[in-house]
Amino acid sequence: MWQSNRGNPPGVTPPSEWRVLICGVTMVVSKDAPPEAQQLLDTLGSYLPPERVESIRAALSFAIEKHQGQTRLSGDAYITHPIAVTQLVAELRLDTQTVQASLLHDVIEDCGVTHEELARRFGPDVARMVEGATKIDHLRMGTSSDGSTADAETLRKMLLAMAEDVRVVIIKLADRLHNMRTLEYLPADRQLAIARETIDIYAPLASRLGIWQFKWELEDLSFRYADPEAYRRVARMISTKRSERERFVRRVEGELRKMLDDAGIEADVTGRVKHLYSIHEKMQRYSEGGKSLDQIHDLLAVRVLVRTVGDCYNALGVVHQTWHPIPGGFDDYIGNPKESLYQSLHTSVLGPGARPFEVQIRTYEMHDVAEYGVAAHWRYKEEPHQRDKQYEERMVWLRHLIEWQQESSGAEDFLESVRTDIFQDQVFVYTPRGDVRVLPSGSTPLDFAYRIHTDLGHNCVGAKVNGRLVPLTTALKSGDRVEIMRSRTARGPSRDWLQVSRGYLGSSHARQKVRQWFRRQQRGENIERGREAIEREMSRLGLARLPDDLPRQLGYGQLEDLYAAIGSGDVSVQKLINRLAEEVPPTTPQLDHPTVPSSGTPTAPGVHVLGTSGLHVTLSRCCRPVPGDPIIGYVTRARGVSVHRRDCRNIQRTDESARLVECDWGGGAAKYSANVEVDAWDRVGLLRDISTIVAGDGVNMVGVRTDEHPDRTTTVHLTLETEGGAQFARLLSHLDGVRGVISVRRAGD
Repeated sequence: MWQSNRGNPPGVTPPSEWRVLICGVTMVVSKDAPPEAQQLLDTLGSYLPPERVESIRAALSFAIEKHQGQTRLSGDAYITHPIAVTQLVAELRLDTQTVQASLLHDVIEDCGVTHEELARRFGPDVARMVEGATKIDHLRMGTSSDGSTADAETLRKMLLAMAEDVRVVIIKLADRLHNMRTLEYLPADRQLAIARETIDIYAPLASRLGIWQFKWELEDLSFRYADPEAYRRVARMISTKRSERERFVRRVEGELRKMLDDAGIEADVTGRVKHLYSIHEKMQRYSEGGKSLDQIHDLLAVRVLVRTVGDCYNALGVVHQTWHPIPGGFDDYIGNPKESLYQSLHTSVLGPGARPFEVQIRTYEMHDVAEYGVAAHWRYKEEPHQRDKQYEERMVWLRHLIEWQQESSGAEDFLESVRTDIFQDQVFVYTPRGDVRVLPSGSTPLDFAYRIHTDLGHNCVGAKVNGRLVPLTTALKSGDRVEIMRSRTARGPSRDWLQVSRGYLGSSHARQKVRQWFRRQQRGENIERGREAIEREMSRLGLARLPDDLPRQLGYGQLEDLYAAIGSGDVSVQKLINRLAEEVPPTTPQLDHPTVPSSGTPTAPGVHVLGTSGLHVTLSRCCRPVPGDPIIGYVTRARGVSVHRRDCRNIQRTDESARLVECDWGGGAAKYSANVEVDAWDRVGLLRDISTIVAGDGVNMVGVRTDEHPDRTTTVHLTLETEGGAQFARLLSHLDGVRGVISVRRAGD
C-alpha cells in the first residue's frame, strides 16, 4: 500500500518519496509517481522476486524524473503513458530487462537521455532496446503521398529490430496499444491515419507473433476509428442479443463440463464471443455467400483446456458425441501447427436449437503459447537468450522475410510480400521427399516451385498434386503433396503468370521472381516505356522538367533505373502521378475569390500580371488554363489581359509579341473551368462511373455531352470546375482508370 505523511506539522517539508509494500518488502518510490504505479508494482511482484522489482523501481524513478513537467494531449502527466505500456508488458510476464526498457522507451527521444547514460545505469541490453524502439519512431521522413513508403519503412525497421531482439517490437506493440486506447484526444485526420497504420501493420504483427491479447484489441480500436459506421453497426447487432447469447454460452458450458466429467476428463471450460473486427470480417465474407450473422459458426466459442494431448482428442470425441459436427468445420492445429506454433483443435458443431458454435480444445501449455505468443519465450526468465528450439522455429518466417525484402525492388513490392506472404493464412504442403513447405493461402503449384528454387519456377511446365496432373492454376490445400515437372531446356516464365485474373500465382514472392526475370531480359524496352509514361504525365501536369531528386525519392539511384522500374510495373503510374503533382504550385483557398461561371468568359482574380496593375484579367476560352499550367498574358484592345497557356496555338501563332506579358498564378484558389475529353468503349454505366469519380474527387461537373462513333467508342466531353494543380492531375489519373476508358486529355491537347 502507499504510505505518506499527510499530517505534517506546519513548517515541515512533506516527504519527497512514497514507500510501497511489495511482497513484504518496503520499497521507496518518488512522490511524483501516479497511482497507476501501485498497480504496476503489484503485477510485477506477483511473478518477479523482490530484488528484481527493486531494480525496476530504479527505472521507474528515473523515468518519473526525466518526464517531469511533460503532459499528454489528454492533460495527464506524460509518465502515465510509460507506466501503462509497462503494465501491458508486465501482464505478459516478461523479464526484468524488457520491463525496464518499456518504462524508459521514450526517454531518448523526449528527454534527451543518451544511449551511454542508459547503458551505464541499466545495462547495455536495456539501452539497446530503448534505442531500437526510438529508431522505429523516426519513420515519417520522405513518405510518399499514398503512404506506401512510410508503411514499408515502418515494417523494415520493425523487422530489423525483431532480428536483433524481438522484445523491442513487443514494447512497440504495447506502446501502440496504449496510444490507441487514448486516440480520442488527437485530430480526426491523425486518428484515421494511425488507425489504418495499426490495422495494416501493428495488429498483423501481433497476430504473427502470436500475441492474441494485443491483436484483438488493436483490431477493435482501429476498426472503431477507421470505419466508425460499420463499428457501430456491428456493435448494435451484437448488443441486441447479448443476454440471449450469454444464456446460450452458459448452457453449453454446463452441458459440456458435465459430459467431460462423466468421461473422466479433467478440464476447464469457458465461453467467449468473437471480437467486433473479427465479426465484421466474417460478416463481409459470409454476405458474399448470402449468409447471415447467425450462421457464423465461430461467433460463439467454447474453449476447453486439458492437461495432455491425449485428453484433447478424447475431449473432441465427447464434443462430437454430444453435438452434431458441421461438415468442413474441423481443423487440427495440433497435428499441423500454425507457423506461429499455435496449436489447438477447432470444431464447429450444431448446439441446442440447431445453433452453430465453435469448440477450441488445447492443453494448458498450448494455451500459454496461444495467448502470449513469442512473448512466452521470456516469461519468468532472466536469461532470455538461452537456446529455445520452439522459439527458433517460431522465428523462421522472420529470416525468410528479411531475405525477401533484400530481393524486393521497392516499397510496394515489399509491402505486397509482407501482406500476402506473411500476414495471410498459410497452407502446409509436402515435397516428394516429405519435407514441409509453408505457403500463403491461395498459392498454386507455381508458387510452390518458386519457393523451392527460382530456376525451378522459371522452367516449370506442369505439376502433380497427390500423384495427379493438375493445371498450374490449382489452389493448394494443406496436406497436398506437390511434384513439379520442369522443361529440359531453359524457357523462362510467361507474362500471363503476372495477370492476377489468370490465377497462376498467389504469392508476392513468386511474382517478384517473375518480374525480376523480365526486368533483366527487357531492360531497354522497359526504359523506353517508362520514359514515355513520365513524359505523358509531365505534359498532362504542365511540368517542363522533372525534379532532380525524383529517382532518389522513389528509391532509385539513376533516372534510367526509374524509367525501367516504371516500364516494368515495379513503380505504378499512380504513384508517379502523385509525386509529380506535388511539384504543381499549390493554391491557398480565399473566400473573396468568385467561382468561374460555367458560361461566359472566366475571370482570373488569382492571376498576377507582372509590371501592370488595374487591368481586367480573364482566362482565355481557347485553351482554358488552370493553376499549375505555365501561362502568359496577352493584352487585348478592349478586354484587358487575356491569360493563355504557353503552349496555346493562338499564342504561338501571334506576330504581336509586344502584346505578351509575363504573369503567374499568385496565391488565389478560385474554381477554374476546364474541359476534359474522355475516349472510351461505349457501355452501360460509363457515364455513371465517370460521374462517381468526378464527385469523389471533390470536382464540380457543370456540363457533359457525348459523341458516339461507328466503332462502338464514344467521346465524353466534360466541363469541370476545379482548383487546378494536384486536384486536376489526380482527377485525370482516376478517370484514366475507369473500366473501358481508352484515353483522357484536356480539350485542345
